[in-house]
Amino acid sequence: MNKIIKDGELVTPEYEIFESGEAKGSIVPLETFLALTDKSNTGVWIDAHEEVETIAAFVQDIPVVALNFPVFADGRAYSSANILRRVCGYTGEIRAMGDVRIDQLEQMSRCGFNAYALAHGQDAEKAMGVLIQGFSYSYQATVSQPALFALRA
Repeated sequence: MNKIIKDGELVTPEYEIFESGEAKGSIVPLETFLALTDKSNTGVWIDAHEEVETIAAFVQDIPVVALNFPVFADGRAYSSANILRRVCGYTGEIRAMGDVRIDQLEQMSRCGFNAYALAHGQDAEKAMGVLIQGFSYSYQATVSQPALFALRA
């Protein structure tokens, strides 16, 4: 079982990607999730081309939303995380999965991600340092921090 970074710690994930068998306690693709009659205790994985608003009606009951980065250069999941936090008011785990690289983590956290399943070959210990150290100040407002100019007022 691979470890993930969640809320600043390297942990064994409570929810794994659904492969076969029981969906409960797993993260399932959006189409599978929407077809479930009992969605409790089930996470959902949303690919970059899928609309995150599809789950808005029951987002507060979802323990984990995994947003897939199919390739490093595809940033659509950044917007999805931001929509989940700002528009839907989601407070649970938003996990970045797929082609997740260390140099994306700062921006991901600023968009609302709090968990990261790193791509193969990425150093989790180094990634932890990036998340902890980060940037001192950001001029842009983020999900987790008001703009620097607002702090000066």
